[in-house]
Amino acid sequence: MSSPNAESLLTAARATALHAHAPYSRFRVGAAVLTERGVFTGCNVENASYGLCLCAERVALGSAIAAGARRISAIAVTCLDARADLGLPGRTPCGACRQWMLELAPEAEVWIDGEPRVFRVAELLPHGFQLA
Repeated sequence: MSSPNAESLLTAARATALHAHAPYSRFRVGAAVLTERGVFTGCNVENASYGLCLCAERVALGSAIAAGARRISAIAVTCLDARADLGLPGRTPCGACRQWMLELAPEAEVWIDGEPRVFRVAELLPHGFQLA
């Protein structure tokens, strides 16, 4: 990963992951999104009613939208507690987050901590749901 943006976004994601509320999964995740209005971060926030949990990626994207950002060019995601033996699938965004990325940041580059390459949203969610 040679991009200065990638490293600074991953650093922001790692720092934010430290604030995660993950008492159930113990899977602390952080995300950072790069927009025309700056960088916005988020961490996962769990709830005993699992369906009400918030993923780091959606928190970061929602924060950017709430601040008026509309052009999201990059997303960085990290999980401080991902087991190395899980490989890439254990560190990628969930399906719901991929759908949010498709809707809000379809052209964004996606950097996943520990992966040497950049992904595109369409690679992470091929044939994603879109309204005409």
